[in-house]
Amino acid sequence: MYSHTVNWLVNLEVVFINPERMAALNTPVSETSRNVCIASIYPFSLYPSSRFYQNNLKVQSFPSLLHTHYSNCAPHRAVVSANSVQEVLPPALDSTSEPPAIFDGITRLYISYTCPYAQRTWITRNCKGLQDTIQLVPIDLQNRPAWYKEKVYPANKVPALEHNNEVKGESLDLIRYIDNNFEGPSLFPDDPVKKVSAEELLNYIDSFRKAVIAFCKADEMSEAAAAFDYIETSLTKYDDGPFFLGQFSLVDIAYAPFLERFQPYLLEVKQYDITKHRSKLAAWIEELNKIGGYIQTRRDPKEHVESYKKRFSVQI
Repeated sequence: MYSHTVNWLVNLEVVFINPERMAALNTPVSETSRNVCIASIYPFSLYPSSRFYQNNLKVQSFPSLLHTHYSNCAPHRAVVSANSVQEVLPPALDSTSEPPAIFDGITRLYISYTCPYAQRTWITRNCKGLQDTIQLVPIDLQNRPAWYKEKVYPANKVPALEHNNEVKGESLDLIRYIDNNFEGPSLFPDDPVKKVSAEELLNYIDSFRKAVIAFCKADEMSEAAAAFDYIETSLTKYDDGPFFLGQFSLVDIAYAPFLERFQPYLLEVKQYDITKHRSKLAAWIEELNKIGGYIQTRRDPKEHVESYKKRFSVQI
């Protein structure tokens, strides 16, 4: 549970996402649900003078822009972006939940809200604008329903995509599949040189993850530092944008969930700033946090820190 969560009430044309929290603020809710509560553990990022605010929030006139409320409850979502579709996220299904009507013609993406591999596919779906085409089905991995393995995906993992009477898995395969088989902007380059770079970076990601995880488990940082340096160097290759291939792509989507987790954990537990002397990586993180399809999937950094502390048995 978290404290000192600052909530912002902004008049945005997005789906109303948290009526309970709005009620707690004693804020009237219109029938059109245009008033949205925005929660962030980084309140300064939402000040009108901040870069995030200026790039993401188009605020119309509103009598009182800022409402602060300190709560012991975790925010429903971390941050809402005005330039993307905001969903009402369904609750995770557990062992007591009934299964959906499987193979009924509806395309479903089975995920966990906390899984980095599932997050890749969720980001891809959002960035393609497929919120109305691919239905999210979140699974509680700590208490997963028996029917998921028996009826949906025998591997019993997430993510999995139910499409055309088949269920497919493996996150890197799925983000390509979603990009290639559904409408929406392409997330993979046509340029043959960039395609080669993309494949190299996608092939490297497992080595990157293993090097950083080893640092999370122990005090030896040389391999992790080299891995972050590789990322920094890779980000210097193209000058037509701040992302790995210049423009935002599946490569950024593949790395984003892990960097989202590594950055706060290493900073708090190891006192290691992954962006120090890595200006390209710092810019990449800043620009990533302007992508609406990613923002919708992002978790509270404190959740990641606590999760990794438990995973690596860190006592602070």
